[in-house]
Amino acid sequence: MAREIYGDDGRHYLRPIRRGLAVVAAVFGAATVMAGARVLAGFDAEDAIQSQLVYNMAMGMAYLAAGVITWHSLRKGMFAAAAILAVNLVLLGRIGYLYAEGNAGAVESLRATTFRTVVWLLMFLGLMWLNHRRHSQSIWVDPR
Repeated sequence: MAREIYGDDGRHYLRPIRRGLAVVAAVFGAATVMAGARVLAGFDAEDAIQSQLVYNMAMGMAYLAAGVITWHSLRKGMFAAAAILAVNLVLLGRIGYLYAEGNAGAVESLRATTFRTVVWLLMFLGLMWLNHRRHSQSIWVDPR
């Protein structure tokens, strides 16, 4: 009966973990979009650079999309997380360079981008782990 419900490999615990990661990605994206919208609407008076604000809003939407993708497909979600991680790493390198050159305004951006990069690194590693677990040999396989 368990094989009928959970499939042949007995790995019924993978889907809730994947969906949990999808929810984290979507909530993170929604929070990013809402923060950007508050600045655009004038509720949060910040010295926001327009290009950085546009980037943050676009990435927030990408985070939301990655959450939806991950909800439906582990493999595609893993690729979405890898792409977001790569983009955040490029931006982190750019901001790190500006900070090293003495740009005082880059400190807050460096912190925020480091946080985003770590979140997406953990997301990517979690999805990779799930993918590995899904494809590893099951303990339920008959040894004959």
